[in-house]
Amino acid sequence: MLRSTVRHRPFGTAPSGEEVGLWRLESTSGVYAEILTYGGVLHSLGVPDTEGGTADVILSLTSVDQYAEKGPYLGALIGRYANRIAHGRFTLDGTTHHIPLNDRGHALHGGPEGFDTRVWDAHPLTDGDTAALRLTLHSPDGDMGFPGALDVAVTYSLDSAGTLSVDCTATTDRPTVVSLTNHAYFNLAGAGDVLGHTLQIDSTAYLPVDGDGIPLGPLQDVTGTPFDLTSPRLLGDCVGSADEQISRAGGYDHCWALAGREPGPLRYAARLTAPAETRVMEVWTTAPGVQVYTANHLDGSLADGTGRSHERHGAVCLETQHFPDAPNRPEYPSAVLRPGTTAHRRTEFRFPHLGGGAEHSTGLLEEACD
Repeated sequence: MLRSTVRHRPFGTAPSGEEVGLWRLESTSGVYAEILTYGGVLHSLGVPDTEGGTADVILSLTSVDQYAEKGPYLGALIGRYANRIAHGRFTLDGTTHHIPLNDRGHALHGGPEGFDTRVWDAHPLTDGDTAALRLTLHSPDGDMGFPGALDVAVTYSLDSAGTLSVDCTATTDRPTVVSLTNHAYFNLAGAGDVLGHTLQIDSTAYLPVDGDGIPLGPLQDVTGTPFDLTSPRLLGDCVGSADEQISRAGGYDHCWALAGREPGPLRYAARLTAPAETRVMEVWTTAPGVQVYTANHLDGSLADGTGRSHERHGAVCLETQHFPDAPNRPEYPSAVLRPGTTAHRRTEFRFPHLGGGAEHSTGLLEEACD
């Protein structure tokens, strides 16, 4: 009887001198995932297409050194706070905290030495039907300016249907803010750009941003804009729009508010479809928002182990998370974590074309962006 498996091999040495391991999860569905202990990086995700041919559907780099050179966070676990905190500061319970600046005068993805730069402890798990890897990390009080000692656990699991789940928990010994996510860059075709992919998001509101990527304020209705992805739309049409928000970011780099707009039960968030529907991926999450980033700043200077260059719009990120700058925006869903409580975030990447689970009905009408 076929069983899901977990395998391990060395991958190199981190700048800290710590050994880095690569863990491979294999599902009976034919899907496999490779995870590095450096940065908790999702290093590869092999998914069969409708004809049975398997391709790696995420972007990767060749070595620990390349990941450590502070590139575009390919596949990394992000913390303590995903996305941007304006001017690298926030006030919590009357005390102002300062995070080192690393993006146009703001703090991005937890600062210059965020969780993507750490070597995580790894604990393999398997029960026959599911292969899993539990990564743990201790972040001390004051780490990158954030208050409170934080203990984090992230479990990557791959079940017999081919669903990849990323389950995150965090606890603290004093009030802090936390928003964890995975920063995988998806290309369901396995090569080329994603301009021929369609994307649907279960959301009617998004956050416009200024030139630095900081939210301008309240949510805006997507109706009549390139941000209306309530029906599937070609990414190429949308990122080529003359809309000011698209032009400002060079594509999508925006957060959509998911149904309910608060952390809650697992729910459908997005659907990405490759050309000719050879592969389909659905995103389900408990997060209040999803940041869509169309790899606007990739420029071909990075490449994977096959020599494939990572070009502009060569992938799309679907980062489930709290809203950007929420620690400074009391009107946004709160990202505050207090002692005695646990922050929990679960995201599932499902592949309904494999036939292993129920498919969310989206109405596959493709629409053009204005």
